Parts: sequence; structure tokens; C-alpha cells
Amino acid sequence: MRSLKTLRTAALTTLLIAVPFAGAYAAGHHHKGALDASDPTDMTGPRVTGLIEQIQGVDQGITDARQANAITSAEAHRLHLRAAHISQAAERVAGSDHGRIPAAQYHDLLRRLDNVDQALMSDTGSGFMIGDGSDGGNYPNG
Repeated sequence: MRSLKTLRTAALTTLLIAVPFAGAYAAGHHHKGALDASDPTDMTGPRVTGLIEQIQGVDQGITDARQANAITSAEAHRLHLRAAHISQAAERVAGSDHGRIPAAQYHDLLRRLDNVDQALMSDTGSGFMIGDGSDGGNYPNG
């Protein structure tokens, strides 16, 4: 039963990440002549690739934390949704800028993704602690 739940969670995670990008490709896909430029909705470039990989990494961390019972299903769902919203925002930006993400939006999306990662670390108790204990304890950063 646990492996079925794990498989279902992994499938849902993959779907949440893949659907926005697949939709962008399908919406912009059309027939081109031999001399036409590349499709403006192709998701290309190191920023897009790097961001997709980082979103997938954070999403996998959420799945792993849920499987280890480090976070609740509700926390995992909330974090997965936040990661999916970042993925959708990246898709919109890249779709409107010929498959690229300008530096300002890229850094904003990375900041938002880092906030999701920090929330995950805080929720699991694995975030680094700040404070020296002189005021009664250490506190999670984030």
C-alpha cells in the first residue's frame, strides 16, 4: 500500500511539473518553413534548463520528506503547489520572451524557489539554526 501511495505521489509531482511546459509547447507548435526561426515557445537556454532542474530538485525533496514522514500530507501539498506556481510563472515568462527568461525574472523565480526550499527545511526541522542560545535557544532560519 505504501509503494502505491509513493508511486501516486511521484506521478502527481511529475504531472504538476510537466503539464505547464507541455502546454506551452503544444500551444505554440505550428508548421514552419525551412528558413523560419525556432518556435518562440521552445523552452531553451541555460536559465530555463537550470530553473527546471532546480524546481524538480525541490519537488523531489518535498516528496522525499513526505515519504520519510518528516512533513504532513497537507504541508507537502502546499509546498508542491508553490513549486508548481513557480514552474507556471517560468513557463509564462519564457513563453512571452521567445523561450528565454530575462535576468530580473530569473532571479525573482530563483528567490521564490529558495523560499519554498527554506520552508521545506523549516517544516522538516533541518534548516540551519540561528542564535547562540544566550536568549533561551536557537531558532530556525526562515
